[in-house]
Amino acid sequence: MALKKQSFSEDEVVIFDEAIIYKRGEYWQFRMWLAGEGKYARKSLNTRSRSTAIDKGKAFYLELYNNQRNGKKYFSLTTKEGVKKYLDQRTKDVDVGLIVKGRWGTIKTHLEHWLDFIGRDTKLKELERTDCENYFYERSKTKKKISISPTTVMNEQSTVNAMMAWLFKNNETTIDHFEFQKLPRIDRGDDSLRRAMFTDEEIKDISIKLEHEIADAKKDLNEKNNLNRLIACYYMLIAIASGLRTGEQMQLRWQDIRWEEHRKGGKAVDLVKIRVRAETSKVRKTREFYIRDLESFEQLSKILWPRYAKADDITIPDRLIFSVDGVEAISNRAILYHFQRLLELAEIKNTHKRDLVPYSFRHYFITQKINSNVMPTAVAEMCGTSVAQIEKTYYHTTKEKMITNAFADYVVSEDGLLINADDIEEEGMYEE
Repeated sequence: MALKKQSFSEDEVVIFDEAIIYKRGEYWQFRMWLAGEGKYARKSLNTRSRSTAIDKGKAFYLELYNNQRNGKKYFSLTTKEGVKKYLDQRTKDVDVGLIVKGRWGTIKTHLEHWLDFIGRDTKLKELERTDCENYFYERSKTKKKISISPTTVMNEQSTVNAMMAWLFKNNETTIDHFEFQKLPRIDRGDDSLRRAMFTDEEIKDISIKLEHEIADAKKDLNEKNNLNRLIACYYMLIAIASGLRTGEQMQLRWQDIRWEEHRKGGKAVDLVKIRVRAETSKVRKTREFYIRDLESFEQLSKILWPRYAKADDITIPDRLIFSVDGVEAISNRAILYHFQRLLELAEIKNTHKRDLVPYSFRHYFITQKINSNVMPTAVAEMCGTSVAQIEKTYYHTTKEKMITNAFADYVVSEDGLLINADDIEEEGMYEE
């Protein structure tokens, strides 16, 4: 667009008939009207030299011109606005079933951590590829001294770069990803998984401490922190007993559980039937399974149901289980805080060397079922995963299972000797 102004002073120079450079004080400035955005693009050329200013002005004009023709805007969204725009798009993915709501919540949490690091008012177009080089270092400096594992940071970095690629495709950024600092290699073998699991003795100690914490919180449930603590403790007790994924458990509603009585060996046994809805499942497939009723659901219902606002039109079956009001789930941050506190109370050893997280309760649940000789197909059905994944990830992770396999072909004789079963068969053949 040609300049309307036709007469210029000595300290004004026209650039390609569409822009102008001018001197303000001792330094030269650039100005150009962007019709598509309805604003002037302004930039200091950081030089006192007229000839240098002309060269810089032409270069900047050509850059602007090329970007405008390619649909790239000059004026930038802030990082906060960019995150909102990306989350709005992922909300549409939830609506059409491409991702579950729990995954959307995880993405939002990841990006909130990134905003805390990068600054919420930073312009997207000012970001450079190296701006997140120290992301892991800063994420590990938490105020409450909660340990952040490399795996968690890697997941956050993947989410951030997925967003950046989408924003770049939509001409909101000048880069399509960050060059995050390379993290220490994560050992994904059996030893690593064992470090991320609890032992039977640790689970016993943790369960005892959880009961103590619940009893203490019940003394004054009008104090909000106590109510959150109680819900978090019940969340962990049920995680130990059910092996649910974090997102699945967070989105459980009262309509998703049912108390039933069954008979086993002539005795009545109380069970809880849990239904994981397809829209909350990682694999987007509804499943149902039973667990022994440890009275956790019942105790929690007696506490929460009377507290729900009577004027609210949301019925009890439609309310979230792990929530103060049944509408908004307890935060992952609250669960993690009480989890870390629990490890200290239960005096769990070497936590600084182990990748223990609330998800470790699921690891423990699956491993316990395997060690109890539950068929992999049954474990996979309960936990909403594949038999191949069960066998690949868990089947060889415990010492107890390996020892059981080693002694599979041996029996104890009447005199207490350990004898190979094949040898017994051979001796029997010779006796005949």
